Amino acid sequence: MPRKAKQNSGSSNEPPNTGRFAYQGLDRVMHEKARLGILASLAAHKDGLLFNDLKQLCSLTDGNLSRHLGVLTEAGFIEIWKGSSGTRPQTLYRLTAEGRSRFSEYISLLDSIVSDAQSEIDSKQSSRELPGEWSPAT
Repeated sequence: MPRKAKQNSGSSNEPPNTGRFAYQGLDRVMHEKARLGILASLAAHKDGLLFNDLKQLCSLTDGNLSRHLGVLTEAGFIEIWKGSSGTRPQTLYRLTAEGRSRFSEYISLLDSIVSDAQSEIDSKQSSRELPGEWSPAT
């Protein structure tokens, strides 16, 4: 069963005691490097990808890809289609409607993380000096 993010009862999207850079919306199922690659690959190929094509695009072994596909399927992000090419059985993977929507939301959150970090960098570019008596650790 997919894990649902805890919903906040307040008017803001974040709990009242959450730090500015806590990013509660980062979904652990999607955030793992291999699964993020799988989701990005499937998002770029709306008709889906065959197992071997997905394996090549993500540079994963059969076992690793199978394990990550299992997690994403269990979470409801991808669907599996079975078919054949001649006498060879083939498996096609596609994003579900929920998977596409959640991945889009996730990418938007990542974009806001980059924007937040960039605004912090921009605001501190002018003041490279630290207040008080600080020196680099050696």
